[in-house]
Amino acid sequence: MFDDISALSLARFQFAFTVSFHFIFPAFSIGLASYLAVLEGLWLKTGRDVYLQLFKYWLKIFAIAFGMGVVSGIVMAYQFGTNWAAFSDKAGPVIGPLMAYEVLSAFFLESGFLGVMLFGLDRVGKKLHFMATCLVAFGTTVSAFWIIVVNSWMQTPQGYAIAANGQFYATNWLEVIFNPSMPYRLTHTLLGAYLTTALVVGAVGAFHLLKDRKLGRAAQPATKIMFAMAMAMVAVTAPLQVLAGHEHGVNTLAHQPAKIAALEGHYESHDRRAPLILFGVPDDAAQQMHYKVEIPAIGSLILQHDLEASTMGLDKVAPDNRAKVALPFYAFRVMVGLGMLMLLLGAWAAWGAWRGRLFETPLLHRLALAMGPAGFVAVLAGWITTETGRQPFTIFGVLRTAQSASPLDAPAVAASLMAFILVYFFVFGVGSWFILKLMAGEPTPAEQMPDPEQAADVGALPPDSPFGFQLAE
Repeated sequence: MFDDISALSLARFQFAFTVSFHFIFPAFSIGLASYLAVLEGLWLKTGRDVYLQLFKYWLKIFAIAFGMGVVSGIVMAYQFGTNWAAFSDKAGPVIGPLMAYEVLSAFFLESGFLGVMLFGLDRVGKKLHFMATCLVAFGTTVSAFWIIVVNSWMQTPQGYAIAANGQFYATNWLEVIFNPSMPYRLTHTLLGAYLTTALVVGAVGAFHLLKDRKLGRAAQPATKIMFAMAMAMVAVTAPLQVLAGHEHGVNTLAHQPAKIAALEGHYESHDRRAPLILFGVPDDAAQQMHYKVEIPAIGSLILQHDLEASTMGLDKVAPDNRAKVALPFYAFRVMVGLGMLMLLLGAWAAWGAWRGRLFETPLLHRLALAMGPAGFVAVLAGWITTETGRQPFTIFGVLRTAQSASPLDAPAVAASLMAFILVYFFVFGVGSWFILKLMAGEPTPAEQMPDPEQAADVGALPPDSPFGFQLAE
């Protein structure tokens, strides 16, 4: 069955499959941990039980997502020792300490305070519990920092040397950690996590708003707060993400121009006025883009802020150093297209809040519900773009993917791949089903909104808050 498929191809597919499952859970838990910290902080500041009820509602979902993220992450270490032993041997002196820093500074922090966060609300003081929640949120961010450092160093390596035995070792750890692409990649990833969480929370809020409307009953204050906070986050974060993505692209052009050529679909270099290819059908064999729809000169303007700027194509890259164009080309367009829809959702929600109709617009709620999974799809599309665009290297320009794989036969890799597929779809399918079941349930009904003077007494936001956090009727 696998005679015509190489062990390298199977190992790459297995890594992509397991990373895809793993990536979606941290992308959700990073943002959700921060959201929980905000909810608990608002509860302590205002004294309103509605924030505590929302905190408890999302805490159960966070616990499951966090657990599945940890379990799926363990498999990544397993693969480094099986399918990618050559990479582990050569890059281990650099990658190993960075991964150890992630465990020591982040995972221990998260796991150490997670129990207090999950089970200590009625057992420790409010302030101590809030500190535990904040430390878990901080730990998820620190964990993301170290993982992004590792990935960014593989994309834009610096601060290293290669020993006589072929092993990489660090000559300057500050240069390794703060490599050229790390700040851009970290900002883009964290904003993506916050957007992913906001879209999920907004979709759950929209679901309950639509259900209450269908049943002819008034929406619960907790549902309104959930939806309003999520839409506010989308309205603020989506434009920032577009800006961060643009700056990341400019940085990639400076350090990985071959990747930009692939994801932009530029097989040929342009001396001036490079077009922006909106759509096309890549043909690597013929080295051309078929059926392309393009806008003249805009490619130069976006990438180099100059309509007359030249742009390098894949014709300037050695044939054996070129990435296959289709995956980064299409994945990039999925990510950008979803980003535009996120901008639309945020702008529509801001307009609705300004007009006082944030909770009275079913079409907006349906769009928010439909956009619930968009964050997950966008982060996966972004990961596919950056990782397939780096090929055929694991450490860009230095270590090839073919040199990184273990000397295994295809059937051996295929056996573990099939086992992963079966286990993952069962375990994570059940986990995801349970998360959706929890989301379908309503938050516990909240207390009625106090009058404005009482709200002011406990430090609440004014009742005419633009996104209606205080739910003034």
